[in-house]
Amino acid sequence: MPESPATARPTEPAVAGRIVVVGAGRMGTALVTRLREAGLDVRGSERRGETAADAAVVLLAVPDAAITDAADAVVPGRLVGHVSGATTLDPLTPHEAFSMHPLMTVTGADAHFEGVSAAIAGTTPRAAATATALARALGMTPTEVADTDRVAYHAAASMASNFLVTLEHLATSLAATAGVDRAALVPLVRASVENWAAHGAHALTGPIVRGDDDVVAAQRRSVAERMPDALSVFDALAEVTRAVAASTRPANPAHPAEGAS
Repeated sequence: MPESPATARPTEPAVAGRIVVVGAGRMGTALVTRLREAGLDVRGSERRGETAADAAVVLLAVPDAAITDAADAVVPGRLVGHVSGATTLDPLTPHEAFSMHPLMTVTGADAHFEGVSAAIAGTTPRAAATATALARALGMTPTEVADTDRVAYHAAASMASNFLVTLEHLATSLAATAGVDRAALVPLVRASVENWAAHGAHALTGPIVRGDDDVVAAQRRSVAERMPDALSVFDALAEVTRAVAASTRPANPAHPAEGAS
C-alpha cells in the first residue's frame, strides 16, 4: 500500500549538511533517532553549550527557558531552530532562525512523528524551507504559525491535551467514589474523542444537550457532596457545554439529541 503524502519519506535527504540536535531529553533523543532513520546526517543528542561548529543546521530540543543560552553558544553562520510550541523566534537572534513544533506528546525516546502536524516558522524563506523539510522528513504535515499566534496556538494544544488529562483525572476520582475504576471510563473517553474527531462539536451528547436539567442538578449535588473542590470546574464546564450545545442545536430540531453519557 503506498504511503500517504503526510507519512511518505523523501528518497533523498531533505536537508543538506549535518544537523546537530542539542538536548538529551525525550524530544531530543527521539528526533535524533527518527531523523537518522530518514537518511539525514545527524549528530546528537548534545548537551547545552554545544557550539555546533561542524553543523549546517542546529536544532535545539531544550526547555523554553534555556533556548536563548543554547542559541548563544552556537557559532554564527548556522541555521538554528527550536522545537518549542509557545516560544517565538526572538530568542534565536541573531541567527537565521526557524521553529518546528510537533503537535504531539513525547513520552519517550521511542516516539514516532508520522501523521502529526508541525507548527513551523522562519526568519527567512530558507529557514522556513528548512523547517518544512525537517517536518516532512519526520512524516509530519507542516503548518505555518506566525510568531504573533504562537501563544494562542500553544494554549489550544494545552487545552486539547493537558487539560484533557486533568479532566479525566477528576472524572476518575469521582467514579472511584462509586466503586468504578478508571478502566471502565476508557472506552467512553476513546469513543468521545473519535466522535469529536469525526464530527467536531456535533459529537456532544449527554444530559445538557438533551435538556435534562434535573439530571444535571442532581449531578451537581453529588459533586458538591463527594468532591467539593471540583465543583467550580463542574459548574464552569456545564456552563460552556450549554453554550456549545446551543450553538450546534438545529433551529427546529425534530428530535432531541441522544446520548448515553
